[in-house]
Amino acid sequence: MKNGTLKQILLLTDGCSNKGEDPSATAALAYQQGITVNVIGILEDDQTESPDGLQEVEDIALSGGGVSQIVYSSSLSQTVQMVTRQAMTQTLQGFVNKELRQILGSDKSLEDLDPEKRGEIMEVVEDMGETSDLEVLVLVDTSASMHSNLPTVKEALIDLSISLNSRIGRNRFSIYSFPGKRKDIEKVFDWSPKLDSISTVFPKLTSGGITPTGPAIREAMYQFGKKSLLRSFRHEDESGMEEAGY
Repeated sequence: MKNGTLKQILLLTDGCSNKGEDPSATAALAYQQGITVNVIGILEDDQTESPDGLQEVEDIALSGGGVSQIVYSSSLSQTVQMVTRQAMTQTLQGFVNKELRQILGSDKSLEDLDPEKRGEIMEVVEDMGETSDLEVLVLVDTSASMHSNLPTVKEALIDLSISLNSRIGRNRFSIYSFPGKRKDIEKVFDWSPKLDSISTVFPKLTSGGITPTGPAIREAMYQFGKKSLLRSFRHEDESGMEEAGY
């Protein structure tokens, strides 16, 4: 089974989009293009009730074929890593189910296999999750209501970079925030396999303004396949060839 590239948008938000198109609709469009949209809804640590906007979190992930989690900001770091990996597994399971239906018939899925066979296939899925190439665009809500959450968002991104660096497969990672000053999103960290310098871009993550989540997801979708991403792949390929002595 040939390993491909897993593409994810990881949206960090407190919900409550208030400008532009329905974010669930743009998440569905991204999913049609092979990009999974995962969403983490962030609550204040002293918040006792879930605001209405966090229903939006679940709706976006459902439309985007991804994973959603609602967490208190103090638990954000481990949740970012968990959601990223859980989404990889879910995407690969969907691929495996599609392959099985072609082999066994349209009414068969992974759950229909006997436990031993299912276990063997899940081992393959886990291995592919570690070895497949991964592109993650982190989309950070920096609207005014997210002001107090931004310090923990920054910590979570550092932890995510460490987690991704431990994988065998190649990683590509970028960070965009919304709303931007002139556009719906603003580039914070361009596509790169090198995540060590991530903390240097954090001064760009400042809060303020409204929440155009739908347009932000649409613009994020267009960042996959851009020249900067292709260059980062090419550069690593060339480095690998030099190291191998070709």
